[in-house]
Formats: sequence, C-alpha cells, structure tokens
Amino acid sequence: MRYFLELSYLGKAYCGWQRQPAQPTVQQTIEGVLSTLLREKIEVVGAGRTDTGVNASFYVAHFDTTTPIEDIDFLCYKLNRTLPGDICVKGIRAVKPEAHARFDALEREYTYFIEPFKNPFARDLTWQYYVPLDLEQMQRAAESLLRHKDFTSFAKLNSNNKTNICRLTHASWEVDPYGMYIFTIRADRFLRNMVRSIVGTLVNVGRGRYTPEEFEAIIEARDLSRSSAGAPAQGLYLSRVVYDEAIYLEPLEPQPQED
Repeated sequence: MRYFLELSYLGKAYCGWQRQPAQPTVQQTIEGVLSTLLREKIEVVGAGRTDTGVNASFYVAHFDTTTPIEDIDFLCYKLNRTLPGDICVKGIRAVKPEAHARFDALEREYTYFIEPFKNPFARDLTWQYYVPLDLEQMQRAAESLLRHKDFTSFAKLNSNNKTNICRLTHASWEVDPYGMYIFTIRADRFLRNMVRSIVGTLVNVGRGRYTPEEFEAIIEARDLSRSSAGAPAQGLYLSRVVYDEAIYLEPLEPQPQED
C-alpha cells in the first residue's frame, strides 16, 4: 500500500533531505522512525532534494507498507511524538500504487525570507541583511525570469542534470507589514542551488550592482560564473508541492470555515 506523507521541517540540524553516509538527514530520520512504528523496513522517497540547512514548510514524500495502515491519525500522532522537534508530520494520505512524490509533482514553490534588521529570535530562520534594497528594481529583474526556460547560470556545477530547463510560472517580491522581504518562485522543477543563486543575484540588483537588464543578460549567458554567490540556506523554504487530486484514493476533506 502506498502513502503520501506530508510534513514540514527545520533544516538547520540536517545535511539536507537526501540520505547520506554518516550524516544526519531528514530522509533517514523519518525512515528510522517509520520502520520502528510500522515494524517493517520503510524506505521514503521525497518530492525532491533540499540542501544542507534549507527548510520546508510543506514537503511530500511517499512510502510503501506491506499491509494497509489501520489508523492513520494515530500513526501521525505517534510519529510526531517520536520524531525530533524540528520535524512535523502534517498528514498521511493513501494514494494509487503508481503515485510518485517526485515524478508526479506538477509544481513546486519556494519562498525566501530576508529581514532588513537584526532579530536574534529568527537568526536561524531568515537571512538578516542590513543593506538597503531597491524592491522595485528587484521586482523588475524577477519578472524577467518568466521570459526564460534555461537556467544554467543558476545551476550548481557537477549536478549531473539531464537538462537545465525549468518552466517558471511565478517569481515576485513583496514586503510584509513587518518589513520582511519575501521572494516567491514557482516552477515545475528546480535545479540544485538554483533559488539561492537567483536570490543572491537579485539582492545585488537591489544593491545597485546590476540593473534589471544586466540581470536578464546573466540568464541569457547560461554561465554560472556570471551569477552571484547563493543566498544563505536558512532563509529558504520549500513551501508548496502540487499534485493532481486523481492520484489520491480518498478526496481531501474540506477544512472547517471560520465564522
């Protein structure tokens, strides 16, 4: 029986999502707890990699069991009691046997948070960057991302990508009521380190080091050496993964509406 596991995690203590020898990762942490609770060896397949220190406010993985789970709510409760405090299970949903957390994802969304002031309570959760930024110029540059599909200029070297083509559907900046700069980007797929590299380069647009036109020229160059250093990991969150509802065996229950 196959299930989708929906979760969130803080990446600070982990060397990314994917299992690595002698290194703490989110994948192997979850596999260990699931195997103990279900009393069989469980392998978990994630929607994609997140790098060392990167967070996920919403992440999806799938796993198989030899017999159906009798009480999904109780298993979620036990998982949250057993897993470390920096990993939270949001839900488990039964899916069709061929459903795949990575290959069936239609869209992924990342969100990046920059605080333009010192905040000791969020130093591990955001990029605290004190140089004034021109949001209008950063937004103009971000919009140019939607005119392109080849993001070689923001792809980590030696990543063994079959293609650097990504189909972006959204890229924008906003400032929340507390002065936080928030960058949101959506696409069918992302390359390793791509979002952090884009954010680092856009911040240099905001500082006046590049114009929006020069930023677009960096995209067109398809040359990693032209882009800026990647933004720090702690400000980046995988925030959304979208699937066709047809892959689920049961429809999502409607959430209660507030008066």
